[in-house]
Amino acid sequence: MTTVTSPLAGRVIGLGEVPDPVFSGAMVGPGTAVDPLREPCQALAPVDGLLVSLHAHAFVVVDAEGHGVLVHLGIDTVQLGGTGFELLAAKGDSVLRGDPLVRWDPTAVEAAGKSPVSPVVALEATRDALADLVDGGVELRSGDVLFTWN
Repeated sequence: MTTVTSPLAGRVIGLGEVPDPVFSGAMVGPGTAVDPLREPCQALAPVDGLLVSLHAHAFVVVDAEGHGVLVHLGIDTVQLGGTGFELLAAKGDSVLRGDPLVRWDPTAVEAAGKSPVSPVVALEATRDALADLVDGGVELRSGDVLFTWN
């Protein structure tokens, strides 16, 4: 079982509320999303594992059980070309839950016309593989549990 924690502080919203059809339709996988606090912050590793993909706007950590967790910082933020994001780790790094991976500012993302809502997705999973999913209306801190993956 893998416990997935929030990479950000903010208000949890369900994937269905994400303003992007790929995420809202769970096409990438099941999970939830965080509408982050509007202040500069660090996105943290949601699980212990290997950082297999790292971009300014998104990263994937794969745990020892082979579960991949995608964190996408904002919607359509790839269009910002990395502006407003600072990488704090490198692809291939072993990371621990809570390690800072990307520094960014959700307020600047919003000012650039993009949504700062950040999906946290269990890659190659089914919805019934996730338990205790927090999927809406809850305020949380970074590091609080979002779901467990059985």
